Amino acid sequence: MIFLEMSILPRIPDRKVLLVGASSQRSVARMDGDVIIGALFSVHHQPPAEKVPERKCGEIREQYGIQRVEAMFHTLDKINADPVLLPNITLGSEIRDSCWHSSVALEQSIEFIRDSLISIRDEKDGLNRCLPDGQTLPLGRTKKPIAGVIGPGSSSVAIQVQNLLQLFDIPQIAYSATSIDLSDKTLYKYFLRVVPSDTLQARAMLDIVKRYNWTYVSAVHTEGTVVYFLGSHSNFPAFRRMGSPTGDSFLSRSSENHIPGLSLPSGHYSAREIAALDT
Repeated sequence: MIFLEMSILPRIPDRKVLLVGASSQRSVARMDGDVIIGALFSVHHQPPAEKVPERKCGEIREQYGIQRVEAMFHTLDKINADPVLLPNITLGSEIRDSCWHSSVALEQSIEFIRDSLISIRDEKDGLNRCLPDGQTLPLGRTKKPIAGVIGPGSSSVAIQVQNLLQLFDIPQIAYSATSIDLSDKTLYKYFLRVVPSDTLQARAMLDIVKRYNWTYVSAVHTEGTVVYFLGSHSNFPAFRRMGSPTGDSFLSRSSENHIPGLSLPSGHYSAREIAALDT
């Protein structure tokens, strides 16, 4: 499976982008630097049902996946080119494909951990200091610890990755995982995110409802912890809880297998909710 092709990467002489095969199935996009930041991006779609046991991912996501890879490279280039932000320090990256699937993301997270453990072992053994002057280790044998991991995008996958990374004190920063569960610092000590949680999204939706004096609201959400449009399985209950205690509103809920007048492909949503907000 091809992770990235050289043709999609910008040709910048001062940046060394390496595509190194991690195994017969995976490839990794690496950018050399003094400090290495790991990333889990969904460059491919989820494995088809028949390929899940083999963890073989689906088709490549040319926009969603590739854009995130390029965005990270661009960001690191801008930081490295700035003489004020991190003087005399070059940021590098190691980007792996999560395929928006927990088993694949965990597999790739183990690779991050392994690289960090190898780096610690080599440092203790003095491997780098034992080489003659002017010589360096062959490419692929030098390992640097991962300073932290960016991603993955899915909340449910991010939770499983965090459960693994925190065992090795590796920080994780999510860019689109909004589950309320991840706000619990007693469970997820090394997790941070750059997006608001479902609680704040629910509060914003409730403020909109009150601002325009809406008396009826229909919300459609999917099972799971990933927010798509109006909310997710974890976002919608937060919206209900915020609507009830205000005194001037009442929020009711009912689950339906079919919503009249709503044209959606059969089976596209695993759960559908209708909420009535009466003021």
